Amino acid sequence: MISFLISIAALVLGYFIYGAFVDRVFGPDPSRKTPAVSKADGVDFIAFPNWKVFMIQFLNIAGTGPIFGAIMGAKFGPSSYLWIVFGCIFAGAVHDYMCGMLSVRHGGSGFPELVGEYLGKRTKKVMLAFSILLLLLVGTVFVYSPAVILGGEDLAGDGSRGAIMIWVGVIFVYYVVATLLPIDKLIGRIYPLFASALLFMAVALMVCLFIKWPSLPEIWQDLGGCHSTARLGDQPIFPCLFITIACGAISGFHATQSPLMARCIRSEKMGRPVFYGSMITEGLVALIWAAVASWFFFDGGAAEVGPDVSAEAPAVVTKVSEGWLGLLGGILAILGVVAAPITSGDTAFRSARLIIADFLHLEQKGIGHRLLVALPLFAASALLLWYNIADEDGFNVIWNYFGWSNQTLAAFMLWTATVYLFRRGKGYYLITLLPALFMTAVCVTFILVDKTGFRVPQTLAPWIGLGTFAVSALLWLLWKSRKAAAQVTNNQ
Repeated sequence: MISFLISIAALVLGYFIYGAFVDRVFGPDPSRKTPAVSKADGVDFIAFPNWKVFMIQFLNIAGTGPIFGAIMGAKFGPSSYLWIVFGCIFAGAVHDYMCGMLSVRHGGSGFPELVGEYLGKRTKKVMLAFSILLLLLVGTVFVYSPAVILGGEDLAGDGSRGAIMIWVGVIFVYYVVATLLPIDKLIGRIYPLFASALLFMAVALMVCLFIKWPSLPEIWQDLGGCHSTARLGDQPIFPCLFITIACGAISGFHATQSPLMARCIRSEKMGRPVFYGSMITEGLVALIWAAVASWFFFDGGAAEVGPDVSAEAPAVVTKVSEGWLGLLGGILAILGVVAAPITSGDTAFRSARLIIADFLHLEQKGIGHRLLVALPLFAASALLLWYNIADEDGFNVIWNYFGWSNQTLAAFMLWTATVYLFRRGKGYYLITLLPALFMTAVCVTFILVDKTGFRVPQTLAPWIGLGTFAVSALLWLLWKSRKAAAQVTNNQ
């Protein structure tokens, strides 16, 4: 528990100290008109109150990531705490802040547009396709995972499968409605309530942790997760930990979500609390679930609440919530856990609609244009859902590719922010370059060694990571030197 408390304190201090530093380097200007004011259209560009923007942003980025990811990541031992804390402060929150504020500065532009501005048109086209694919995976995963919780913890029996399929249909219908309606009609009204449920769940579980005060593995006792080796199978800490825990530390999915609130924020001075602060809040949620999962896997929690220590994340969520918080608390807690992925799923489709519309230069004020873009997206997601259900391992395959593509997107956003800061002569080495180099190394290593990738021997993972880091740094220095030389030539 001492490691857990230190981690909580570190995240809070990170917001006030490092978050203020990042904000100062970027330099928000409260006198500039934001897209919510200058481009108001009553559909996607609508100025919301500051508290509502924060709550919607938090719920948009949360999903199942800080819950399911933290539960699965806890099997790596206390090293999960370190990744959540350092990843969130120095990578994830910076990533979200830079994406959100760059979108504000560029008229509410989506992620592919920002990439095109700073990394080139060819990269923009690649990221456009990559973003749409990721959002489809997110929407599909976030249809199925809450349906599993609502309809049953597994697919063992016909009754459970039938209930799950009913919930899949209900959630999918909701997605269609939420994606097409103006953002203030549904999202602006119910998201703050769902965000409150998610925060209630996290606070309630933290109180239970303080009351129980379980004997959790400490960082100085089991940093490498030695006690969890049997549960990790063939997943080495590097790079798998950094893919498994994504939304609680850094997530490229957030690069597709932050522009949604960049179109609704009233003033640039709210950038730090909305974008940086929402990510820190998500990190706190991830820490709480990582501690709960550590108790579950390593301190007899599984025996106390029911299932075996090999239980999957949805079973851990439902059993812990019901066992610790009672009937009412369990209902509210599970509501928060279910609402988070559902609401992230519908904004995933909304983001995909807006990204495609921006690329096609197709205005979205009319319902006909919205339908024209959205219907093919839902058809593609339905095909993915069919594969997910038809193949018993389909969900795991989709989740693995989602995790890798998610973090790859994050790496590209960090490179985009690095070029932005470089062009303006601002300090970027610590703020964005180091996280970009690290995430590039993680993503390249994962796709090479994972069983869903090229299956390179895992003993080579550290060397692949170091090599990728070094080569990426060298390529950056060469690019920087070429740009500097071109600038001197232009000045002459």
